[in-house]
Amino acid sequence: MAGWAEGVLVNESDTAIIDARYVNYSLDIAGKPLHILKNVSLRVEPAEVVAIVGPSGSGKTSLLMLLAGLEKATSGKVMVNTSELGGLDEDELARFRRKTLGIVFQSFHLIPSLTALDNVGLALEIARPDLSMARVREEAAAALEAVGLGKRLDHRPSALSGGEQQRVGLARASVANPPLLLADEPTGNLDQETGVHIAGLMFDLARQHRTAVVLITHDPALAARADRVYTMMQGELSETTLPAAPETH
Repeated sequence: MAGWAEGVLVNESDTAIIDARYVNYSLDIAGKPLHILKNVSLRVEPAEVVAIVGPSGSGKTSLLMLLAGLEKATSGKVMVNTSELGGLDEDELARFRRKTLGIVFQSFHLIPSLTALDNVGLALEIARPDLSMARVREEAAAALEAVGLGKRLDHRPSALSGGEQQRVGLARASVANPPLLLADEPTGNLDQETGVHIAGLMFDLARQHRTAVVLITHDPALAARADRVYTMMQGELSETTLPAAPETH
C-alpha cells in the first residue's frame, strides 16, 4: 500500500518486503549440480537498508537475481512484496518487476542515445504507462533534481562524469517510487569521495520514500552505514556485526 506524505509518494505497508526462506539455487554444470546458494533465509522490512558483503563468487549477485525474479530458486520460497516469485510466469514476473523494483548497477547501463531526462523518463513510462508524457517528463525532471542533476537534464551519458551517470541511474531506479531497490556494487566504478556521495543520496532517497534497499558491496565502510549487514560465504548467508561507520561531514 502506498500513500502521500508532504506531496511525496511513500510506501506505508508494514508487511515484509522480502521474506526468503531456506532458498537453494543450483546450476547443472556438465551433468553435475553446482550449489550456488545453500539454505539462504532473508527478511527485509519496509525502509530497511540491508548490505550483503562477501568475496567474489560467493553467491551475492545470484541472490539479487532471485530477488529480482530473473532466476528461480531450486527449492525454498522467495516472497517479494507479497508475491511468491516461484509461482509467477514470465509475464507476471515482468509486471512484478515494473511495479516493485528499482535496480542500480555498477556499470550504469544508461542508453547512450538518450538524454538524462529521457533515460529516467523511459523507466517511468514502463513502470507507469497510465501517466501522460507531460507528467512523465515532470516527474523525471524532479527525480534528477533530487540527485543534484537539475541542470544536466539534456546531457547524454557521454557528456556526464561517472558519478553523474550513477546519479542518473539512481534517479532512474527511484523515479517510480518502488518498494524495493536492489543495488549491485553501485559505487564500484567510482572514486571514494564520489562513491560516498552517491551512497548518501541512495540512502536518503530510500528513507524518504520508505523504500527497502538490498545493497551488495565490497566496501566495509559503506556496508556499516546499513541497518543490518550480512556476509555471504560459499553460498551461505549469515548476519554480521561490523564496526560503526565513521561520521561524514
